[in-house]
Amino acid sequence: MKGAKKRLESWGLKVVLGKYVSGSSGRYAGTIKQRLSDLQHAMDDEQVKAIFCSRGGYGVIHLIDKIDFTAFSKHPKWLMGFSDITALHNLFQMHGYASLHSLMARHLTVEPGDDPGSLYLRDMLFGRLPVYTCEKHKLNHLGTASGTLRGGNLAVAYGLRGTPYDIPAEGTILFIEDVSERPHAIERMLYNLKLGGVLEKLSGLIIGQFTEYEEDCSLGKELYEALADLLAEYKYPICYNFPVGHVTENLPLINGAKVELSVSKDNVELRFIC
Repeated sequence: MKGAKKRLESWGLKVVLGKYVSGSSGRYAGTIKQRLSDLQHAMDDEQVKAIFCSRGGYGVIHLIDKIDFTAFSKHPKWLMGFSDITALHNLFQMHGYASLHSLMARHLTVEPGDDPGSLYLRDMLFGRLPVYTCEKHKLNHLGTASGTLRGGNLAVAYGLRGTPYDIPAEGTILFIEDVSERPHAIERMLYNLKLGGVLEKLSGLIIGQFTEYEEDCSLGKELYEALADLLAEYKYPICYNFPVGHVTENLPLINGAKVELSVSKDNVELRFIC
């Protein structure tokens, strides 16, 4: 946390650490009570303008049905993080608040000061919204669409299907990423979205980075190609290999923002229009 604190302060921000930020309880960063206390305090404190998660972690799921938005609704603020923090992003969406799917404390500690993801995050915190332009991919579906940007970690979002914290499909430009998931498991989760009627209602789809896995030869094709077959029937724009996920180039995305996604034969452009 020291490196992240130093970086944030170099941007002119005042950093306040949670009481239990260095806590530990088994595989978790403190007990449920401790973790909930830190998060709720940050949400309730009107002087706090953003909540920066130090890391992801499975334990987020313990908290989402216990968080009170009463004080937060009077002075909303950014929530920032990714991976299992996707559960909190879904919670914020359910309550009607935008949030920042972004890098976390470790990134600011280990990456240099001119790291693009860090600089984009700094700009967004000060109200400067980027326009992202990314390389083309042979599997892309060309087209332009506008909608509400929502998404995050696929496995976490999949785990919240059928709950009040599920991502609404209608009018959504969905982005997905994951780490350490086997290709057949990713395909299975996408089939769940297909068979559940989610994919057909989307306005667009951004397929990010799937990392720390081995290609499964028994599928007869690589992961992206298997997903392309599954998604072939949809006519909205789809882009592959977008820089979001468990990678160094993890571009900050605003969950809940209105965006325009343009996928052309030359490149991919994502523009915030909120």
